Amino acid sequence: TGAKLVPHPAPEENPAGLSPAPEVDLVVLQDYPSAEVCEPIYRMGEKLKLVAQEAYGWRVRSVQTRQENYIPASHVAKVYHGWLFEGVERQKAEELLSLPGNRVGSFMVRESTRERGSYSLSVKYRSVKHYRIYRLDNSWYYISPSLTFQCLEDMINHYCVTFADGLCCALTSPCLSASLPAPPTSATAPPVVMRRNFTWQKVNRRQLTSVENCDDSVLSYGVRNSIAAYLSFSEGPEAVRTRTESRKKKSKSVCVPPGSELDYSNIDEACLFQD
Repeated sequence: TGAKLVPHPAPEENPAGLSPAPEVDLVVLQDYPSAEVCEPIYRMGEKLKLVAQEAYGWRVRSVQTRQENYIPASHVAKVYHGWLFEGVERQKAEELLSLPGNRVGSFMVRESTRERGSYSLSVKYRSVKHYRIYRLDNSWYYISPSLTFQCLEDMINHYCVTFADGLCCALTSPCLSASLPAPPTSATAPPVVMRRNFTWQKVNRRQLTSVENCDDSVLSYGVRNSIAAYLSFSEGPEAVRTRTESRKKKSKSVCVPPGSELDYSNIDEACLFQD
């Protein structure tokens, strides 16, 4: 072969041979705002979607809460294909891989912050291990000189299915790939079913004051009973006396003194009272 081994050269168009990602994902590198200032809006390791890159900050949407806000570009890193982290330094990679949810074999490929197009592989094991990724003159990639790959995707796929092969362990899942718990959702209240449209102006007064049990009434028995009691107190004694006499006439009741002899056939709506 005789191929000369060199570090990764200057960046080219899509130098890693990756297929284009449909959209840009972000990961938070440090809490924002700082906990010393106020309660952070975004926590380190939280996943975001890039909505817009603006001069005064990046507009982002939280994957977990779906809420949009702004965050400085220095507080986030772009993530391509789930495992290629742009501009993450060695120390920050160790912090991210040490977050809950990562396990042995969790990994990330990170692009150097100082030399764009230069890559390293960071893997969580007993501690976080780092491996420099080199590229040959023919643009093939390798970690161990005995294994070369046409693109980074082929390299990752190989180390995911083959145990170790020069690494501390097989790769299991990208860093922070564990799904976040869904935000709690409040129980939806049952819909309110209206039996009929209710208009006070169209209600018959007798329906409001009747205390008889009627399933067809627009008002409950308790409401009708309360209305009737209120009206009886507010109308005054004269109105109550008139309504009482009216009920007595309709019932055609007769009060006969003791010892009286009356011809009941001649009584017509007579009301006699004993003193």
